[in-house]
Amino acid sequence: MTEDLAAAFAGRSVFVTGHTGFKGSWLSLWLADMGARVTGYALSPETEPSLFEVADVVRDLERHVVGDIRDRESVADALQQAAPDVVLHLAARTVVREGYMRPAETFAVNVDGTTALLDAVRTLDRDCAVVVVTSDKCYANDESGRPFIEDDRLGGRDPYSASKAAQEMVAQSYRCSFFDRTARDEGGPVRRLATGRAGNVIGGGDWTADGLVADLARARARREPTVLRHPSAVRPWQHVLEPLSGYLTLAAHLAGPAGDDVGSAYNFGPDPADDATVGQLVDSLLSAWDPESPREGRWRGEVSTGHAPEAGVLRLGIGRAATDLCWRPRWRLDEAVARTARWYRAYESDPDSARAGCLVDIRAYGRERGDP
Repeated sequence: MTEDLAAAFAGRSVFVTGHTGFKGSWLSLWLADMGARVTGYALSPETEPSLFEVADVVRDLERHVVGDIRDRESVADALQQAAPDVVLHLAARTVVREGYMRPAETFAVNVDGTTALLDAVRTLDRDCAVVVVTSDKCYANDESGRPFIEDDRLGGRDPYSASKAAQEMVAQSYRCSFFDRTARDEGGPVRRLATGRAGNVIGGGDWTADGLVADLARARARREPTVLRHPSAVRPWQHVLEPLSGYLTLAAHLAGPAGDDVGSAYNFGPDPADDATVGQLVDSLLSAWDPESPREGRWRGEVSTGHAPEAGVLRLGIGRAATDLCWRPRWRLDEAVARTARWYRAYESDPDSARAGCLVDIRAYGRERGDP
């Protein structure tokens, strides 16, 4: 993208849902560092510790609203007060195994929560660009191993994946019915909408339940080997800043003069050469985290029981984002691994380093993009 992100967001009002989560915390820090006026709407952090708290994200927010994304009145009120130029919708239930345990809640948050937000956007009397964040798991996975592209069929066997496919359908329905140029009232506010689909992310401060890096951190604290359910599974791993840069780039294009020409959905994934299995990634992370420790016995595989299996292979094609948005991943997997391990080593030595560690990575990534 020719226009740098800092110029696109400086001084703008940005409404972020899910800002107390792992990705939402990184995103809020980045937006504030670029000079955006950030309103966050989410439940209180669900983990202890949480990146939102250890990095003191709240100090960077113009507004911090604790609320349930399914609460339509609360969402609409918060949105009206923020008067956003950009909305980034990250609030979701994000854990596959949790979807098996609480399927109704997973569908309610991911689908009904999205309709609550988009209905609230419809009431805004101002121009607004909206990015709804879904997942690489929204695709009907045939386990062929080929990279999914945006026109592939949506679907999902497990509740989480199905909820993200349904979230995509909701977003595209609202886009066509209310936000498309042919659906807008002539002379009324210009509201544009697209979805962003990304895969598995790593980075400092992830304590998500069932999160791979979070599991490594917890096992290290207990001085036990990490248990891996699917060590041979392939995922599109990338540093957390990569998809966030994709969402921001997509939002900037939607809000720009050619926003009506932006597509409805985009994949944000790693360089195709960086595919790795869970086991390979864990070996790399642990070697970077603690180079002196022996490789043997640091993790063990354990077959998961009680639920349908998770997908064995997930890959994303990112050609559309490269062509339409001039977006490409900046950090190769070895860089993502090194920065993740460095963040956790610093945090283990000094928990007060969390915020500074995030900002170091954010500013380094911005310099490699060419941002100020």
